[in-house]
Amino acid sequence: MMRRNAAWLPEVFNDLFNTDFMPKASATAPAINVKETDKAYIVELAAPGMTKEDFNVHINDEGNLIIKMESKQEKKDEDKSARYLRREFSYSKYEQTLILPDDVQKENISAKVEHGVLTVQLPKQVQEQVKVSRQIEIG
Repeated sequence: MMRRNAAWLPEVFNDLFNTDFMPKASATAPAINVKETDKAYIVELAAPGMTKEDFNVHINDEGNLIIKMESKQEKKDEDKSARYLRREFSYSKYEQTLILPDDVQKENISAKVEHGVLTVQLPKQVQEQVKVSRQIEIG
């Protein structure tokens, strides 16, 4: 029997921002939206300027969804007349664990990055409606 774990949503927001930013970075943890449709749960994570190479999305041994984001950026300002080179490094790392509802088809989860948003589709199990109509014999 498929049990639906309705208590998963608060878990998403508990300890949501378990982040590890270096003191130089003034960035904050990305915002997360979680939506539910008839066919899927949809997790959206705002990450402006990030590409799909900056993300790692996987299911761990406990069956939880792990979203990792790592960004390394290097800014160079070179002043040709003074032969001076200044470098600024920006490094941010973010990891989030989502405890998935029981009705997610874990083998069919997909993810994409578009316009600075990581979208993870969590398709739901299709509930078969069992027809119970039958003729009752009168004894």
